[in-house]
Amino acid sequence: MQVRRPTLEAVAARAGVGRGTASRVVNATGNVSQKSRRAVLRAVAELGYVPNPAARALVRRRTDTLAFVVAVSQERVFWEEPYFSAIVRGVHTGISGTGLQLLLAIAHSPQEHAQLTNYLTARHVDGVLLSSLRGDDPMPRHLHEAGLPTVMVGAPTGFHPEYGVDLDNHQGARLAVHHLTSRGRRRIATITGPLDTRAGTDRLEGWRTALTDTGLRTDLTAHGDFTAASGAHAMRELLTRAPELDAVFTASDSMAIGALRVLKESGRRIPHDVAVVGFDDSPLATDTDPPLTSIHQPLENMGHHMAHLMIAQLRQEPITQPHITLQPHLVTRHST
Repeated sequence: MQVRRPTLEAVAARAGVGRGTASRVVNATGNVSQKSRRAVLRAVAELGYVPNPAARALVRRRTDTLAFVVAVSQERVFWEEPYFSAIVRGVHTGISGTGLQLLLAIAHSPQEHAQLTNYLTARHVDGVLLSSLRGDDPMPRHLHEAGLPTVMVGAPTGFHPEYGVDLDNHQGARLAVHHLTSRGRRRIATITGPLDTRAGTDRLEGWRTALTDTGLRTDLTAHGDFTAASGAHAMRELLTRAPELDAVFTASDSMAIGALRVLKESGRRIPHDVAVVGFDDSPLATDTDPPLTSIHQPLENMGHHMAHLMIAQLRQEPITQPHITLQPHLVTRHST
């Protein structure tokens, strides 16, 4: 014989209050007198009442779910770049114990992007954590118009999120160049990230500023998209244009891997002939041959800060620092 679950009506009757009052107590919405609250909570305990999650979500207009949105291919998320998994770990740690669940959403093609935007703006989640947006991506504007709490890590060029976490990418690039010049390198090239992202432009400008400060040439640039394939293509271009280069700063570890492969194929010894510095200090950096000197990004810490900015928005708590910029540092290995 199936035992029926106690209903909210039964709780209200046992407590001697109306159903609306019982609902406000159970769902923590609205004002209720202390006497009524105690009566309802006592009735809940006596009857063993358990709220229906779907009904509760409708009443509270909450799903207890956050979406972490990545606007790149699945291959980059799961296989090529540890960047994303590290940030997700940080977010997950940050929301631990809050009752919030994390949904990973990947939108690479225009169709996927449009479908995901519609899903998010229909309020199927309580908030959105955005990563790797490019150029004039309309998603942040749509989320803002829908009133959906949003936190961004990094940002497209020219876009200023209301709440965001980032790294001082300009300083990271300067650290890389200063390290190379301290080792006697004078013909220092760079492989940039996408220049419609703030990370891409800031790392390029940091490289250029550091070289200008020391009177070195700033025309040895080739463009990539943070992938190993783009790093290899850019390295071939640089060797064709400037075969005498003696160092290269790549704007990601993944691009450094492609660059290292091409340098070896060309017969260059690393670091004897060409020194290489990456950016991220990802697990990839310790698996290269030789191990890669890289600029460290505190990715898990960045994800942790994203989570706290989101939680503060959902709880309508005052936020004194809506934009958080973390500092990088150099990790030296055998590629320099």
